[in-house]
Amino acid sequence: MLADHTIRAVLRTSWHLRPDGFSVLTGGMTSDTWLVSAGSNRYVAKLVPHAARNQFEAGLSAAEHLHQRNLDAGRPVRAIDGQLSCPIEGQVLGLMNFVDGRALDAADPVDQQWWGDRLGRAHQALTGFTHPGLPAWHWVRPEAAHLGIAAWLRPAVTRAVHTLEKLQVTDRLTFGTLHGDPSCGAFLLDQTTGRIGIIDWGSVVSGPLVYDLASAVMYAGGIECATGLVNAYAATGVVPMAEIEAALPTLLNFRWAVQADFFAARVMRENNEENRKGLHDAHQALTV
Repeated sequence: MLADHTIRAVLRTSWHLRPDGFSVLTGGMTSDTWLVSAGSNRYVAKLVPHAARNQFEAGLSAAEHLHQRNLDAGRPVRAIDGQLSCPIEGQVLGLMNFVDGRALDAADPVDQQWWGDRLGRAHQALTGFTHPGLPAWHWVRPEAAHLGIAAWLRPAVTRAVHTLEKLQVTDRLTFGTLHGDPSCGAFLLDQTTGRIGIIDWGSVVSGPLVYDLASAVMYAGGIECATGLVNAYAATGVVPMAEIEAALPTLLNFRWAVQADFFAARVMRENNEENRKGLHDAHQALTV
């Protein structure tokens, strides 16, 4: 993580922002973030590797697009030169408006309905959105070297990928811009206004909309635990219920394969408890 004074310097020079409050935020696995205050305004500064700049800026642009459609999404603050991010020592820094509120509770029936509804509304609002930084669907490669770290891993991921390919041949899926990782923690309820913001657009990708729903269902504990979430999403009409019923099991299984792929790569780089647990959870889901 870069020193705080380095981030402060870039905020002053590139955004003409002089923070009077500055603290590290936790939770990001592939980025560093800070809560920044200047007078009565609060922001989030986010630092990502330079290799992730295109996708990062696609996510910032998606958040800006949603803000223009009256959905709170952590609207980016453009630098004084109009750019969405600024390079800094081999990385890039972005600045976003802070979205206040409590995270939705994955086990709460009412929160599940809000979760599904807001995800569907975001998908609707992003209809027609394009950005050159949106990654192509999909990125899991069964031949990847890191899938050789455990005997079960490559066969399980390969099966999930092949099952997805068969689904895409037999069923026409609704494609669009995805959040990429819509956990309940990305949905923040402002209890004063009742508005729900959707943050953390750094995993934005173009793909089948039901993949986002499958991600949410994964975080909710599986299909049997996510009835309210799924029904609320379906009620928005962005994807027909028939498509959801046909595609959700396959895309949920593929979502677990994405987890396995992600944590296997991380274990190869850093074999710590957090990464091993992520890989273990994926193993449990893929071998049921």
